[in-house]
Amino acid sequence: MLFPLVGRLPGDAYRHEGQGYKLPQHGFARDQEFAVVRHSPTELVFRLEHDATTRAVFPFAFELTITYALHATALTVRWDVRNPAADQPLLFSIGAHPAIRCPLLPGEAFEDYYFEFDHPVTLERHLLQGGLLTGHTAPVLHAGRELPLRYELFVDDALVFKHYDFTALTLRSRRSAHFVRFRFDGFPYLGLWTKGPGAGFVCVEPWHGIASPAGEPGELREKEGILTLAPGQTFSAAYSIEVG
Repeated sequence: MLFPLVGRLPGDAYRHEGQGYKLPQHGFARDQEFAVVRHSPTELVFRLEHDATTRAVFPFAFELTITYALHATALTVRWDVRNPAADQPLLFSIGAHPAIRCPLLPGEAFEDYYFEFDHPVTLERHLLQGGLLTGHTAPVLHAGRELPLRYELFVDDALVFKHYDFTALTLRSRRSAHFVRFRFDGFPYLGLWTKGPGAGFVCVEPWHGIASPAGEPGELREKEGILTLAPGQTFSAAYSIEVG
């Protein structure tokens, strides 16, 4: 869970209305304890709210609710971010970081797998150095529907895509019929990542937000990918993971 930040800030620092603050890569939500709102055999709902600790590094009021809903072989993850403040906009980013086992079956290798897109795509990655955008890009795929997996793809960190034109991709094996399909309509950024040679997983990360470029810390409201939520309003987004 990436909130209230996606990616890294220069020096892990930013400014808001001239005041300096520090936030680690991907924010703090992943290290917090969420309250259980309700649970059933097919649904879990959690909530995280601002407190004195979060306000010290992120001077905004917020309510973050995450709903996990299971329907047959598909899991839908929904986020609802509400701004409970009376007079202050909420500035934030939010993103997913799900890791899927790869290879899925014993006897298979990471290199047996590929991502299949829902139509032919041309992709260029936005390069990272030290977790920050360099301002440079590199080609990844030209008018193709398959992206073969190999650890060398991730030597320079995650594959980061902006404003791509697909809303689903499927992790498939060339040695079995099993698959994992991700759907993420409406997300402007996407990351694909694994830790390195020998890692038995791959991450598919739809984001509303992105890492900062290298340079000096800037005003949060000017950061690429930052969402602005008016007092009393709620932002919602969802993605799903289907296994077969």
